[in-house]
Amino acid sequence: MATKTLSVDEEAYRILTKARKTPTESFSKVIKRATWNKTPRTCGDLLRGVTGIISDETLEILYGAQENDTPPVSKWNP
Repeated sequence: MATKTLSVDEEAYRILTKARKTPTESFSKVIKRATWNKTPRTCGDLLRGVTGIISDETLEILYGAQENDTPPVSKWNP
């Protein structure tokens, strides 16, 4: 199997080391066992998360902007 060399900072290295099941488990196995959020976060997720932190009036404005939002005609000239 082909391999790739990755650079990680010290914090990431410590996290990977602590996540090993055994001292000899490879980082490849640790990474493959990791769970990743497969669905991208949305503006709706953000709005649900700030409920109670910002005013209801501001939330209503943001919800309205989200409902009326449309993609640009050209992704190169938004």
